[in-house]
Amino acid sequence: MSLIDDSPKEALQKYFGFKEFKGEQEIAIQSVLEGKDTFVIMPTGGGKSMCYQLPALMLDGVALVVSPLIALMKNQVDALRGNHEDPSITHYLNSSLNKAEAENVKLDVSSGKTKILYVAPETLMKETNIEFLKSVKISFVAVDEAHCISEWGHDFRPEYRRIRPIIKQIADVPIIALTATATPKVQQDIQKNLQMVNATLIKSSFNRDNLYYEVKPKKDALKQIVQHCISNKGRSGIIYCLSRKKVDQIAETLSVNGVKVLPYHAGKDTKTRSRIQDEFLMQDVDVIVATIAFGMGIDKPDVRYVIHYDIPKSLESYYQETGRAGRDGGDGHCIAFYSHKDIEKLEKFLQGKPLAEQEIGSQLLQEVMSYAETSISRRKFLLHYFGEEFDEINGPGAKNCDNTRYPKPQYEGKGEILMVLGAVKEHKEDHKMQFISAVLIGESNREVDDYNGQNSSFWKKGEGKPDRYWNGVIRQALVLGYLKKEIEKYGVLTITEKGKTFLENPVSVMLAEERDYRDVDTADNMVQTRRGQGGVADETLRKMLVTLRKEIADQKSLPPYVIFQDISLDEMAIHYPIKEDELLRISGVGSGKAKKFGATFLSLIAKYVDENNIERADDLLVRTSSKKSSDKVSIIQQIDRKMNLDDIAARTSLNREAVLCEIEQIVAGGTKLNITHLIEESMDEDCVEELFAFFSESEVEGIESALIEFEDTYSEDELRLMRIKFISDIAN
Repeated sequence: MSLIDDSPKEALQKYFGFKEFKGEQEIAIQSVLEGKDTFVIMPTGGGKSMCYQLPALMLDGVALVVSPLIALMKNQVDALRGNHEDPSITHYLNSSLNKAEAENVKLDVSSGKTKILYVAPETLMKETNIEFLKSVKISFVAVDEAHCISEWGHDFRPEYRRIRPIIKQIADVPIIALTATATPKVQQDIQKNLQMVNATLIKSSFNRDNLYYEVKPKKDALKQIVQHCISNKGRSGIIYCLSRKKVDQIAETLSVNGVKVLPYHAGKDTKTRSRIQDEFLMQDVDVIVATIAFGMGIDKPDVRYVIHYDIPKSLESYYQETGRAGRDGGDGHCIAFYSHKDIEKLEKFLQGKPLAEQEIGSQLLQEVMSYAETSISRRKFLLHYFGEEFDEINGPGAKNCDNTRYPKPQYEGKGEILMVLGAVKEHKEDHKMQFISAVLIGESNREVDDYNGQNSSFWKKGEGKPDRYWNGVIRQALVLGYLKKEIEKYGVLTITEKGKTFLENPVSVMLAEERDYRDVDTADNMVQTRRGQGGVADETLRKMLVTLRKEIADQKSLPPYVIFQDISLDEMAIHYPIKEDELLRISGVGSGKAKKFGATFLSLIAKYVDENNIERADDLLVRTSSKKSSDKVSIIQQIDRKMNLDDIAARTSLNREAVLCEIEQIVAGGTKLNITHLIEESMDEDCVEELFAFFSESEVEGIESALIEFEDTYSEDELRLMRIKFISDIAN
């Protein structure tokens, strides 16, 4: 294995412009340079990629990097090319390339220009690619996101289990495996499958002390997300959801509330995903909403917050996704919304899968529930899960979570721990948490009946407390080291040496009261609808707004409703908007109307708020998103092209009535529309003049009076169109 003359530090300065290595990077790099199998477990943001990129540039031949994500490959290739003059220094080979592009990549690799070649595992399996790679000098193979090998990992990929046999076919070279999330069980699986049991193991601390962890009940979740994004305007954030549909809905809601946001999921083609990723990296958009199932692979250092609208399927997923925040060492806020209903949904997804897969999935979900519901330090809980101890009093970032910053009350738990350990011992250390808690509260179920739980000396010993209370005691006993879970047996509880000592000589132990997420409303009806805003209008202010509207209408010789509709005044009298961006959240107020009439109304409201010492709610009005909103631009464009209502309806998947309603909303918000071609389909100039005169004199908002006046002369649609034209021409 031939090596360039530079030392690793000199090469680091030469190729990347850094003077010092980060954490354990140098040890990992030296191991690879010495031709040893190397296993790197380093948290997200810890600089894993440098562990294979630098040795690849220093060694003869091309390094093969197996990576599961096309987005991640592109990101890594772009970043590497940014440090080198010759773009052929690195390439990727995956399904996004056409035949000609793939051939050009192979030419660069064959010529020796390429030092790092990223390949998707599926691409690696193809016989033609195996034959090609046999023909070139491979320096080593890097298996990125190595947790994909393990069924106990959060992103299991069956093709990853075939990597080792393929590598053997290609060349006898060292392997470096890298992952950001590996429990002891996953670590063991990776080493066994890649046949690198004796590899040099480099394991960094999983503690990201700059991240603040917070779990919230899933109530008013969408509204809270909108508020968070607006209050963090200009800062980068990622929001994760389980379904593509929810991704699109949340992205649209954020967009109509003025957030620069894009949705990102596997339903979009490669080119679109690539463009969205670039816009996020270049800060053209602030927020990405993405599916949990689709890893983004975005190496962006300044992500300031990561929000999980849906709780993930495993703690590994959660850790990796939250790890995308604060990679630059700056603050990172990690918020997860949690409810039992979401866990029930995830459990349903497991039904129908092979039994072993169900057992694994169920165990991973139990860990997620335990994390969400725990009242102890979330950092300590997470690190314990990954096999690392943490001092929750003095450790780095000890106060950086909701549980430590706002602690739940504690109680003396010696008796409870003794009861739990005693029950585990009596039942031969052969059952999971749910069985032990069921025995303690005296709850019969199939497993309890099968194993004669009713005959236990601990039957109903914990009566009077719910199962969630005892589950909380067991969780804390695990983190405190009195119990451990046997992963191979899908979470069976066993007593540790510390637990055995406790049974013989009990000591005082303080436990925290558990959090309760049972009665959580998971529906998103928290988003303020266009009617019934959930508040009571200030009648004094509303009368003042009505008077002001009439004064302006008289000055401009307009009916009052064309200034602002009644619903707009209702909302102003509830929410007290005093800035233009707040006014834009009021129903029926678009940017045109806000600019034309808004200043006087905002001034009146601000003066009223000040004079009456009114405390405006921190709550902000969240504007709803709907299918109609997404059709708005399309409708405007088609009206500009002079299309009729039926054609517009066909192109937007709306019916004619819905299109007409949407046009009314567009114009009511202050947008000018030229609908003369729609009027001319059935009315001549005299009709237009007659109806214009009528609407000019009418002070009623709707068309009810017009329907009575012109009952046999014009249809309802004709009257609505004329009213739209009148408002658009006169008020907008």
